[in-house]
Amino acid sequence: MKILKISIGILVSLIVLAGLFFVYSLYINPKSPLGNIEFKNENTEMSVRYYRPYKKDRLIFGESAEGALVPYDVYWRLGANLTTKLTTNRDISFAGRNLAAGSYGLYVYPYAENWVIYVHTKTGGLSAMEPDPSGILMKINVPVQTLGDVIEQLTMDFVDSNLRIRWDTTQVVIPIE
Repeated sequence: MKILKISIGILVSLIVLAGLFFVYSLYINPKSPLGNIEFKNENTEMSVRYYRPYKKDRLIFGESAEGALVPYDVYWRLGANLTTKLTTNRDISFAGRNLAAGSYGLYVYPYAENWVIYVHTKTGGLSAMEPDPSGILMKINVPVQTLGDVIEQLTMDFVDSNLRIRWDTTQVVIPIE
């Protein structure tokens, strides 16, 4: 009986320590820090919450056989840690398609020449695995542009009202009206 109590105590302690480490590494001191961007004009407010991984001398986009961190034609959560979240206060045109006011998760299938960006109903939680296909609201296809300079850390911003995504030597711009 005493051994059982000690075993349960050790097990509970290990679970608590693992939970604390998880919270510390994801929220308090993540390797990929949290980024928030905002766009505001007279009647439109948009924001994107995402986590910003670093290049760290790695091949970012490419073939999986070459060891790319983000292989072509494979699901990518568009950042690190938690789901990338787009929020808009009004209906917008997202790459030419109607998107109602609200919050949405974004994820990507990158290719060398274009990205297929998925807009999803799932807006939170870990997104290491592809979300349920039933929550996909739209898929958009946007061209890839090659940059002359290397962007060390995944960076998103609004240029005019368009969402620009840059990392390594890759740039994608999603037109928003």
